[in-house]
Parts: sequence; structure tokens; C-alpha cells
Amino acid sequence: MGARALALVCAALSLSACATITRGSNQQFTVESTPPGAHVSTSNGFQCAATPCSFRMPRKDAFRATVSMDGYVTQEHDITSGMSGNGAAGLAGNVIFGGIVGGVVDANSGALNDLKPNPLIVILLTPAEAATRAEAEAALAAGRQP
Repeated sequence: MGARALALVCAALSLSACATITRGSNQQFTVESTPPGAHVSTSNGFQCAATPCSFRMPRKDAFRATVSMDGYVTQEHDITSGMSGNGAAGLAGNVIFGGIVGGVVDANSGALNDLKPNPLIVILLTPAEAATRAEAEAALAAGRQP
């Protein structure tokens, strides 16, 4: 195999290991609620009118999701961005095939990461249910039976 052919094979292999190309810098993020039909807004500007719903979200940024519905207590959930198993494999591929630039691109684009938890599953509580749950948790923390 000539030097040019070998260079082309190596280039193709390093590109296929690049997480930005194979995984992308965005991912589908889903919110489900019980009961369904809750409004969702995120700290990075995404919204949906009724659960279940999905967004195409940047993998690299953590954010807060707020889930609300008339008659229920509003909930806020922190969504984190962290390296996934597939992202680690992509990074390893970049290192093995000499793609230092690809590794830097993957790290900056967020392609190595996944949003967690995903899907976000929320059980909405009425104010009375939330108060009962809080009382039970306080009793357990104090070592008493609820």
C-alpha cells in the first residue's frame, strides 16, 4: 500500500472516531410527566406546551428544567452534562488515531457528553400531596414513624 493510500485510510479512520461527526453536538431530550400535559421551560430558552415532549438540546450545557401545571406544585430539576460511555469511546478513538484536533473539537462541541437524567420523568403533586410527603420525610429524618 502506498503512502498516499495509507494516509487516506488513517484519515478516514480518525474521522469515523470523531464524536462530533458520529454523535453530534446536540441530543434529543425528553420530558414526561404524570399527569401528562404539563408545561416545560428550560433555563436555556426551550419550552413545550404539554408533556410528553422532546427538545433537540446542546449536549455541552447543563440547564434547569421547570415543569408546571395548574393545580400542581411546580418542580425544578437540574439537568447535567457529563461524559458518556460513547463519548469516552470517541475520545479514545481520537487519541489512538492521532486526532488531537478532533479531541479538542469534540470536547468543545460537547459531543463527548450526554444530558442526565434523560428522559426526565416527573410526578406532579397537588399542594396537599406535597405537604403530606414533606411531613413523612421530616418524620423519617427525625427517626419517627410517619
